[in-house]
Amino acid sequence: MSERTKTRKPSKQPTSPSSTTTTTTTIDKTLIPKMSSPKKYLLKPTLFAASLALLALYAFFTTTSLFPSDPTNPPPPSDRPPKPKIYVYDLPRRFTYGVIDSYLSARGGTTATSAAKYPGHQHSAEWWLFADLNRSDGRGDSPVEVVRDPESADLFYVPFFSSLSLVVNPIRAVGVVAAAGGGYSDEAMQEELIEWLEGQEYWRRNGGRDHVFIAQDPNALYKVVDRVKNAVLLVSDFGRLRPGQASLVKDVILPYSHRINPFKGPVGVEKRESLLFFMGNRYRKEGGKIRDTLFQILEDEEEVVVKHGAQSRESRRMATQGMHSSKFCLHPAGDTPSACRLFDAIVSLCIPVIVSDYIELPFEDVVDYKKVAIFVDTVNAVKPGYLTSLLRKISNESILQYQQELKAVRRYFEYEDPNSTVNEIWRQVSSKLPLIKLMINREKRLVQRDLPDSDCSCICSNHNRTLSAKLQ
Repeated sequence: MSERTKTRKPSKQPTSPSSTTTTTTTIDKTLIPKMSSPKKYLLKPTLFAASLALLALYAFFTTTSLFPSDPTNPPPPSDRPPKPKIYVYDLPRRFTYGVIDSYLSARGGTTATSAAKYPGHQHSAEWWLFADLNRSDGRGDSPVEVVRDPESADLFYVPFFSSLSLVVNPIRAVGVVAAAGGGYSDEAMQEELIEWLEGQEYWRRNGGRDHVFIAQDPNALYKVVDRVKNAVLLVSDFGRLRPGQASLVKDVILPYSHRINPFKGPVGVEKRESLLFFMGNRYRKEGGKIRDTLFQILEDEEEVVVKHGAQSRESRRMATQGMHSSKFCLHPAGDTPSACRLFDAIVSLCIPVIVSDYIELPFEDVVDYKKVAIFVDTVNAVKPGYLTSLLRKISNESILQYQQELKAVRRYFEYEDPNSTVNEIWRQVSSKLPLIKLMINREKRLVQRDLPDSDCSCICSNHNRTLSAKLQ
């Protein structure tokens, strides 16, 4: 939904008092008047001027009403629609801090205290959202209001650390169930979560449509995703989700947490000696097979740095140095269309060169990625000399313009700032509420239909290929 579409919260239907009581999560310390135009020969200049004035006034007030200002300049509180109310489930500890305990224990660490520290990695949005909803120092100008009474809630947040749960056992492959008594099992945790939810009145009431889950890792919640597909899913892309499970209409695309330090210097090209930089795993599967081809094409090009490397502290140090000293940073598809490397490039003011035909990007109603990135389709990208020829034709003036645009939007990708990325995610979630209400009310009157294919009337997205940049 475009940010320019002003959301009006529908009136709530009366509900019967709850038969159960649920506690809230706490974090430990932590019109145009229709004018009949007279015939032209009777129209006097003064009447014509008055008509234009009325039209101008109408356009002004209509535009002001329908297209509110962007989040950087919000309207006065009295002019804003009511904030959606969100209730945070008080999940059993094993689904939140218990996941952190298990992660640390699997790596030889000590069991965490109640004030556990979430380990930093590219899927840490689940921690930032959880912490934000439980802030004791006030939530500032957050687009959502946390409520303690579930009866008053519009949305229900399920704070399971699904991405961290997936990597608690780092060696075991996805889909391989742990032996009985063999320690932590992400698959078992997923099943236990759904069993717990199915015992909750508010989950059963609307089939989970008004619930919100975060599943940022492409494999998070993979075992139970068909049982939560009605809910709003917070994901990084749709690489491993079917059209019947997720779409841009009902779900929200999240940015990965960047893993390198942001560039603090001014825009400029003088100290960016490399033309193009990439550092990451050369060999990937599925859509990421293009990486090996790009390595072969680019590794002998002048002013181009491509390095094979896995995630490590030393790799991040080298990536920081490389991105901060390059004009362009390559972002090819990996196992899925997106990765944290894109957001590393953005905070480095290194212009992303995106070679990923099916990528989805966060916050596209407020960020015009054509102004901050170069898009190249895979067919052209693997032509010898194509990429470097394209990039060398981009003038220094254009590079500076790209950098200025990157500098203006990178605040959207800073999870550490509570008023930036997290607030933008909640704004995106809030924009789904009218559709949620529509679907809940619609399903109250519809009979069950047996359709040969998925019903795409409300949740499918069109997977188009990348519109490549053109050589100039």
